[in-house]
Amino acid sequence: MNEALRTFVAVPIPINIITRICEIQRECETLKFPIRWVRPEGIHLTLKFLGQISEVDTDRIFDAMTASFQEISSLSLCAQGMGVFPTIKRPKVIWVGIGGERDVLRYLQGKLEDNLAKIGFPKEKRAFNAHLTLGRMRGKLDIRKLSDIIRQFSDFSTDSFFVDEIILFKSDLKPSGAVYSKLRTVSLNRGSS
Repeated sequence: MNEALRTFVAVPIPINIITRICEIQRECETLKFPIRWVRPEGIHLTLKFLGQISEVDTDRIFDAMTASFQEISSLSLCAQGMGVFPTIKRPKVIWVGIGGERDVLRYLQGKLEDNLAKIGFPKEKRAFNAHLTLGRMRGKLDIRKLSDIIRQFSDFSTDSFFVDEIILFKSDLKPSGAVYSKLRTVSLNRGSS
C-alpha cells in the first residue's frame, strides 16, 4: 500500500550555526514567553512545503529538485537578525533571518517553485521569505518584552556556511513535536575552484 507522506524541501543547517541560534532561544526562555520552541534538530531552511504526497511522487520531486539546483556549485548563507510573523502586534512565529547570498537563494527557490509547478504542486502565493523558525506562540505574551528582545538581537549574525545539499524531508507529527527524516538528497555541484 502506498502511504501518504507529509513532506517539504529544505536546506539543512550546520550544527555550529544551530548552536548559536539556540542561544537566542535560551535568552527568550528566561522571559517565560508562551512559546513552543523548535528542537535544535528541527531547525532548517524550508524552500517549499509540499504537504501530503504519495511515495511514488518522490522520484518526480527529486528530478525537479535536481533540475532546480544543477547549475549552482555553492551557496554561502548565514543566520542573521530576528523577527516575528505575521506582525509584532499579532505574533505567531518567532524566527531568525537569513543573510549572505540571498539573491541566489531567492533565484533557486523560484526555480524550484517553477519545476515543482510543472509536476502539479501549486506555487506559493506569498513571496519567499527565507527564515529559520525558532518557535510558535502558544498564548498571549508581553509585546513590549518581545519588541525588546527582537531589538536586542537585531545585529545577531552567525558565521557563514556553505549549502552543499538540498533535502526532501518527511515530517512525522508526534505528541512531542515533528520528527524529520530524509527521503532524498540533491548535492550541489562543486566547482573546481
